[in-house]
Amino acid sequence: MPPQNPIRPYPANAPRGVHSDSEAQRDWEIMLCGDLTDKEVELSDRLMGVPRRSRGTIFFDSCGGSTYVGLSLAVLIRMRGLKARAVVAGECSSAALLPFAACEERYVLPFSTLLFHPVRWHSEENVRVEEATEWARHFKELEPTLDGLLAKLFGCDVKLLDKWTRPGRFVSGSEMAEAGLAKLVDLFAGDVWEQMGK
Repeated sequence: MPPQNPIRPYPANAPRGVHSDSEAQRDWEIMLCGDLTDKEVELSDRLMGVPRRSRGTIFFDSCGGSTYVGLSLAVLIRMRGLKARAVVAGECSSAALLPFAACEERYVLPFSTLLFHPVRWHSEENVRVEEATEWARHFKELEPTLDGLLAKLFGCDVKLLDKWTRPGRFVSGSEMAEAGLAKLVDLFAGDVWEQMGK
């Protein structure tokens, strides 16, 4: 008589980019935390590791980092057609606002914190005058482009973001919800997934 609970080998990981039907149906979860610049490779790899056009949740707790890393993560979310649900678990500031805004659905808690500010740059201490001049020119052009992109991703008027960005402002989750840029979740009002309609 065969054993009732036969031991089965754990399924091997599929090669990168190859996903089973059951895996594609499951919701994935990614935690986007810390400095984006320091974790660029890890975060990009996580976004590349989920099936294209799949659904999942990205939890945010990031102070930001490089504008280019934030832009790259936003591009990956959109280009891969990810149906991403964003939840600000703690902070979502600066460059982290770009991937947050790129998500299909956005959720915040009343105490979530989001810092909006103008584009910043830094370089080595011994930067040459020519390089500093080029950085200044480049960021002067880049800033309105990114402001427009962020407004388009959020689906709001750029003037609203301007009020928060210049000279810079911490915005609460409640304010984001009042502005219609995210939906508010209450940890103490029953099942949070039901609140999110999931």
